[in-house]
Amino acid sequence: MTRFSSYRDFDLTLFVFVLLMSIVSVFEIYSATLHTKFHGFHTKQLEYLAAGIALMFLISMIDYHKLIGIAYWAYGISLASLIAVKLVGKKVLGARRWIALPGGIHFQPSEWVKLVLIAAVARYFWGLCGKDDLTWTDIAKAFAMVGIPMLLVLSQPDLGTALTYSPILIIGLFLGGISWKKAAILVLTFLVLIVGVWKSGKVLKPYQKARLTSFQHPEDDPKGSGYQVRQSLIAVGSGGIWGKGATKGTQTQGDFLPIPYTDFIFAALCEEHGFVGAALVLILYFLILVRLVQNAQTAKDPPGTLLVMGVAGVMLFQIAVNVGMVVGMMPVTGIPLPLLSYGGSSVLFTFLALGMVMNVRMRRFVN
Repeated sequence: MTRFSSYRDFDLTLFVFVLLMSIVSVFEIYSATLHTKFHGFHTKQLEYLAAGIALMFLISMIDYHKLIGIAYWAYGISLASLIAVKLVGKKVLGARRWIALPGGIHFQPSEWVKLVLIAAVARYFWGLCGKDDLTWTDIAKAFAMVGIPMLLVLSQPDLGTALTYSPILIIGLFLGGISWKKAAILVLTFLVLIVGVWKSGKVLKPYQKARLTSFQHPEDDPKGSGYQVRQSLIAVGSGGIWGKGATKGTQTQGDFLPIPYTDFIFAALCEEHGFVGAALVLILYFLILVRLVQNAQTAKDPPGTLLVMGVAGVMLFQIAVNVGMVVGMMPVTGIPLPLLSYGGSSVLFTFLALGMVMNVRMRRFVN
């Protein structure tokens, strides 16, 4: 395959949508941090975006079949990195999630594991192609593949990132051909386990339970577990139709809204740009997701479809949970908003994942 024939099929439309969202991200981070000690993060975000775009083009040039071919090796390295976090990771605010590297760089392995899991799950179910129905053994192996890193991340503790692994498994099982009967049994079993885990008190810490339930009645503890949700709802509601204007959000600029440049950046956007601005951003997300699904549909083989749908599944999950959290319909889990929230690990993961999508698209007509 020549380089010309590859980039002729590059999804320019998707890339433009992604660039537009990235531009919104930089301006919103600038606005949200203008009068805080975090002012200047928008320049770092530009650096992350530049690095992410470069990595996207780099990974798009490597045949995705080769990437899938080394997925199991990468999976083993990923597990080792998660174990390393437990042993030598840097502890911040009670959580051990990062490994300190030379030059002041903090590496968060749990973000990169998502990328590896997408490839590993695609390879696993590709090997099962041709089966009329997945056996319970097939399903158990898939659960173990995703469940082991999920438990390691949960123990850091990082509930939000651990939850983002679940759509990868669900997409794999769905596209892998699981029967509706087995799917129903799994859902019922999952619900029973959730109740058991919740009552046991051995898996989730008290503060994690509070974060998972406080969104229902944030007024019960307005200065504690309900503080973040209350401030977010005030910011969203005060934006009205058109918003208060960039750098003029009282909740954001007054430092009432918690971490407005990462987890609650959508609340800051709603306050400053109102319903209209929020709607435009959500429409842009919808267009990105539609392009991802279209690329999955036009993939030349099952592993290509699995890769792209894995990326789409993770992105949709993160968008739904983050926006739901901001408007008080979902618990606060610390899941960033793709392409909008500040953060090197999140930005680089997203662009590497988009690089795999471009990779699949550029090879859809290659024998």
